[in-house]
Amino acid sequence: MNRLKKWLSNFGVVLALAVGLAAWIWLPWWGVLGAAVLLGAWLLATRTGHLALAAARIGIASLPQRWGASAVIVVGIAGVVGVLVAMLAMGEGFAATLKQTGSDDTAIILRGGSQAETNSVIIRDQVPLIGNLAGIAKGSDGRALVSPELSQVVNMVTKEDGTDANAQLRGVGPQAWALRPQLKVVEGRRFNPGMRELIVGQGARRQYVGLEVGEQIELANQMWTVVGAFASGDSHDSELWADAETLGSTYRRTSYQSVTAKLDGKDGLKQLKAALAADPRLKLDVDTTRHYYAKQSEQLNGFLRILGIVIGAIMAVGAVFGALNTMYAAVAGRAREIATMRALGFRGLPVVVAVMLETMLLALLGGILGGAIAWLVFNGYSVSTLGSNFSQVMFQFKVSPELLWTGLKWALGIGLVGGLFPALRAARLPVTEALRAA
Repeated sequence: MNRLKKWLSNFGVVLALAVGLAAWIWLPWWGVLGAAVLLGAWLLATRTGHLALAAARIGIASLPQRWGASAVIVVGIAGVVGVLVAMLAMGEGFAATLKQTGSDDTAIILRGGSQAETNSVIIRDQVPLIGNLAGIAKGSDGRALVSPELSQVVNMVTKEDGTDANAQLRGVGPQAWALRPQLKVVEGRRFNPGMRELIVGQGARRQYVGLEVGEQIELANQMWTVVGAFASGDSHDSELWADAETLGSTYRRTSYQSVTAKLDGKDGLKQLKAALAADPRLKLDVDTTRHYYAKQSEQLNGFLRILGIVIGAIMAVGAVFGALNTMYAAVAGRAREIATMRALGFRGLPVVVAVMLETMLLALLGGILGGAIAWLVFNGYSVSTLGSNFSQVMFQFKVSPELLWTGLKWALGIGLVGGLFPALRAARLPVTEALRAA
């Protein structure tokens, strides 16, 4: 019967812990702040809280004597938080780069049902029809602000290790510069229409060999001259730009893949969608460029988030066992001290809270250390990965306050699990047995 009661008691603790962890994961920052305020008020305003603080001070004061064992908890949790935050920062950085690409006042037109430029085809005869549709703005010369574009994947050699990588060579129309005002030429000049000339993004120039202004590279058995470099602060920084007509003739492309257009006012997108739907010759889809590029990051960002959580969870299990071993050893080593406190009138709850506060303090230090390492090492770190067009996209890791907060919550969650069972053991430790064992 006693064994059954003990089993039910342990099962109840595990169930309550699982529910508590689930609630902790979804708890917003103001909820955590509220919980901390309530805990602080309980510790300062009640007799039981005062006893818990007194017991916690004794345990914390002895930490320097157990620095080696305590460091196991801090370093283990710091490793979990550092890896988790770094993985999530990679996804956040990639998503932020693509979300910065495009705007709400420009639209991208693709073949109906196409999810990306790579599987879209827009025939040349459709471009003049698109330019005459309602919802598309016109320039000062009365011409529609549209840029028919091509996307060609080309093979380049990376500067880092000399391996081959895919780069995106984009062919654009004359209006492309007006459609993307954030793009600034920082060296050299724009390419001339009809010439085999390139202007390259700063990210591409940093990554690939042979893209300095004035150099020539061979593409499709033809020599192309790099005449300029640009900066845009988005995914276009990873691209090479050329005249769409020249690119099409070089690669024998008889059609375009997309058309980028300037929308005419707030209702421009709505009007353009209606005009496309009303013309049976144009079985095309349209979306704002901001929304289109943001969608391109969702799959990779989701994959990196899941991967980071899985890796973090595996490492967290190891950190939990490390914390359990350390705190069980600490409780065993302080058996006489805990028994003496129990004999002086410290009941089970103050002892549990005292051990938990000690563990949570170590977890907090580990979380802060792991977050600081992730921010110092990875924030702003430049890497590249394959984008939706099967070409490399340069981006930077983004260690945001939200990710640091996530890492800190993981650290405290590990501390909660790692300290709870040793704390319960300390509270249940028979006074006479502990005094004899000591």
